Amino acid sequence: MRLPDSFLDEIRTRLSLSQVVGRKVTWDLRKSNQGKGDWWAPCPFHQEKTASFHVDDRKGFYYCFGCQAKGNLFGFVMETENLQFMEAVELLAGEAGMTMPARDPRAAEVADRKTKLIEVTEEAARWFRNQLSTNAAREARATLQRRGLSPETVERFELGFAPNHPTALSDHLVNAGHSADAISEVGLDAEYEGGRRDKFRNRIMFPIRDARGRCIAFGGRAMTEYGPKYLNSPDTPLFDKGANLYNLAPARTAAGKGGRLVIAEGYMDVIALSQAGFEAAVAPLGTAVTETQLRLAWRVTPEPVVALDGDAAGLRAALRTADLALPIMEAGQSLRFAILPEGLDPDDLIRAQGRGAMEAVLDGARSMLAVLWDRAIEGKVIDSPERRAMLDRELREMVGRIGDPQLRRLYGAEVKRLRADLYGPGYEDAAPPPRRDERDFGGPRDDRREWQPRRDWQPGRPKAPAGPSAAARAAAQAGTPAPDILLEQVALAAYLLHPTLLEEFADALETVDWRGAGHMDLAAALLDVDPVEDRAEVRAALERRVFSATLEGVLTPAHVRLSPVTRGDAEAARPCLRDALERLAARRGEEAELREAIEDFSDGADESLTYRLAQAARRRAQAERGARDETGATAEAEAEAARRLSDLAATVLRSKT
Repeated sequence: MRLPDSFLDEIRTRLSLSQVVGRKVTWDLRKSNQGKGDWWAPCPFHQEKTASFHVDDRKGFYYCFGCQAKGNLFGFVMETENLQFMEAVELLAGEAGMTMPARDPRAAEVADRKTKLIEVTEEAARWFRNQLSTNAAREARATLQRRGLSPETVERFELGFAPNHPTALSDHLVNAGHSADAISEVGLDAEYEGGRRDKFRNRIMFPIRDARGRCIAFGGRAMTEYGPKYLNSPDTPLFDKGANLYNLAPARTAAGKGGRLVIAEGYMDVIALSQAGFEAAVAPLGTAVTETQLRLAWRVTPEPVVALDGDAAGLRAALRTADLALPIMEAGQSLRFAILPEGLDPDDLIRAQGRGAMEAVLDGARSMLAVLWDRAIEGKVIDSPERRAMLDRELREMVGRIGDPQLRRLYGAEVKRLRADLYGPGYEDAAPPPRRDERDFGGPRDDRREWQPRRDWQPGRPKAPAGPSAAARAAAQAGTPAPDILLEQVALAAYLLHPTLLEEFADALETVDWRGAGHMDLAAALLDVDPVEDRAEVRAALERRVFSATLEGVLTPAHVRLSPVTRGDAEAARPCLRDALERLAARRGEEAELREAIEDFSDGADESLTYRLAQAARRRAQAERGARDETGATAEAEAEAARRLSDLAATVLRSKT
């Protein structure tokens, strides 16, 4: 079976070589330069103590200066796992979340067809370049000169010209031995009134090459005011406009030498930046930046700079890109935004004010959070609790869109700081204590009602104690952990023993109010664990960050050792973990309800108070009932709810006397 090149390229896009190699080696972080994708480690293929094994993440190759082992992503897996090529591809495809193509006897035929189509586009690129030197291209050459492009730059970017003739290109390609079907298939002609004609006419031509340097499409700039200013090839078997970046291969090389990757808006911006010395410049291809293009950029550098025009359209594009990045970025990945002076694009700025002006704009690029924060507060007057509550909700929703748990937590902390600065001194002291999910802006919790400020609350008023439950007091007197702590131990043990569950239940590690000794530190450490590691590696990694006593306290209790978490595999542990987390959420929600009930009422238990307490107890009963067998569970759960309600009411009444 012959696999499509596009499928293999997609695997390389989704999985970096250092990510795969990193499971077999220990990186020498003093010698490695992570930002440039330059990694060093002792070689996994022969015994050594020095770091002579080199991985170039941008080029996708490894080389050992000791034993001369070398190869790419697939070769490394074949060597280290003793697999055949197709087996290695299948393994990596599964890791990348991709499905192997169906075994198709026509696969080789399709691949050969693409090779022939590339021959068509390469021949077209050569013909366009030759046309630029003809008499018909005088105005095109003058335009390039007025834009300040040197002959060397024109040659480097292989710029060309499409004459204003309906079939000049098609005629040349047919005479060169290419079929009319192939010409149409790569988008070089189109159907018009009167028949098929060349798609690009009277335009300056920009060949578009993929990451492997192959010509896959074209862009054309009009020489007149008629028709669209820029025209791009349509999507073809060679070209997906949302999955490629203009100038990607040269930009990747330049970034590997220390250049700053700049994502500009168009072809001329990229060319002007490159000519001015900013050679690591790329651009989308006639569309807004896509998710795939962001991932391509992140493979080149962890923090590309998005350079946009300083008009309203440029600002909207910046915000669209930031919104697109939020759910997919991971630790070590972000964007910065360089907004140019209004009315100027990079080409205009460089020609008008020189390279230094452009460098100053790039140096002043703003973080993604700064751009999103400005949008959140722009034009808002935050002069009332209602307006503050509305802003808080928007901020929670923004942070909640971040997919990576660690980044979400850090963004939430920074948003909290900005929020305090905006509201002014004393606001944090003059506001009721927020719920956990409001403190970290991690998104609303389904089991808690929206927080609203009390009308009669005054600064400095002490909070009424929540009071322990009867079960907790009894457990304390008996010298055994409270039920909440027992549930925490089961949940954390599930994470420890079955790392594959980390990704599925990562949010709970952040949102649960872990109260056991060392449990909060352990939950924070688990957020950084790689879900693909085995339990021994996880244990070793965590012992370097938290006390061994904490791990023993989670793994050794009898109720943990006898539970499916310890005795079964990940599939058996999953429902047990879900059950423990649901029970913890119910208990925490019940306690929050009680605290708010105590604060909201100052004249004893009235009907509203009784209703609030009943709701809290009912929520608890429903959670408990959902985790038990149906037979006999309802009566037991309802009885527990009644006992709990009585205990809560007694606590409230004691707090009023």
